[in-house]
Amino acid sequence: MENEDWIYSEKVKEHFLHPRNFLMGDESNFDYDAAGLVGNPICGDQMKMYIKVKDNKIVDIRWKTYGCASAIASTSALSELAKGRTLDDALLISAKEIDDYLGNLPKHKFHCSVLGHEALADAINKYKNGAH
Repeated sequence: MENEDWIYSEKVKEHFLHPRNFLMGDESNFDYDAAGLVGNPICGDQMKMYIKVKDNKIVDIRWKTYGCASAIASTSALSELAKGRTLDDALLISAKEIDDYLGNLPKHKFHCSVLGHEALADAINKYKNGAH
């Protein structure tokens, strides 16, 4: 009997199997303006986010992670949601917005949608503070 708490939406599966804006290989191959790094010691996930900024907007974004399927899918969705937004607007992307975009994560995996946002916020704050 399958437990509904473990069921992933088709959109979550799609973003996990085919993540958008995932940085393959060495980050030196991506001309970024700032990078953010966060980790979750409880689950062991780690996320690094790279942003390219022009006219106060995120014009390109890439990321790397050591994380579960939910973290990968959530960050893939976040990268799509953030691209083209102003820095301040990108900071407003919520875990709920990511969850809604994906068609809902299992409840016990909702926390995974926060990790990418924290890495993005770190990159944006570093960019704003000149620590590119």
